[in-house]
Amino acid sequence: MSIVTNGNTVSVHYRGTLEDGTEFDSSHNRGETLTFQVGSGQMIEGFDTSVVGMKVGEIKNIAIDANKAYGEHNSEAIQEVSKEVFPPDFEFVVGATVQGQGPNGQPVVAKILSEQDETATLDFNHPLAGHKLNFEIEMVEISEA
Repeated sequence: MSIVTNGNTVSVHYRGTLEDGTEFDSSHNRGETLTFQVGSGQMIEGFDTSVVGMKVGEIKNIAIDANKAYGEHNSEAIQEVSKEVFPPDFEFVVGATVQGQGPNGQPVVAKILSEQDETATLDFNHPLAGHKLNFEIEMVEISEA
C-alpha cells in the first residue's frame, strides 16, 4: 500500500473548522474531493505537510497554527481607500467583501470595515488570517509523481 510523499498528486475529503467549532469549508458540502500535488505550494503549508505519510482510507485530524495557515492578522493590511476608486453607484455595506485590482494589476479582496465621507476603511487580510485552523482530512486517492 502506498503512502503519500512529496510530489504525489492526492485527492482528499476535508472539513475545516475554527477553534470554536464553526465550519469554514468542507469538500463534503461540494460533493467532490480536493486534488493537489503535495509539496508544490498549492495548499497552505500546514495542510500540505500533514498529508505526507497518509494512506488511502486514512482519516487524520490536525490543528494548524495561523503562521502555517494564512498568517497572523496584520494591522498594516487595514487601509483607508478613496471612494473615487469605486464605481460612482457603488453601495458601501460594512462587513461586505469587495474585489478589485492592486497597483500592479493583481486581484485583491478586502472587507469593508467602515465608511467615511470620502474614504472607506478596508481590511485586506485573508478572512482566516490570525486563526488556528482545524481539519479532518480523509485520504481518498494517491497518484505517483
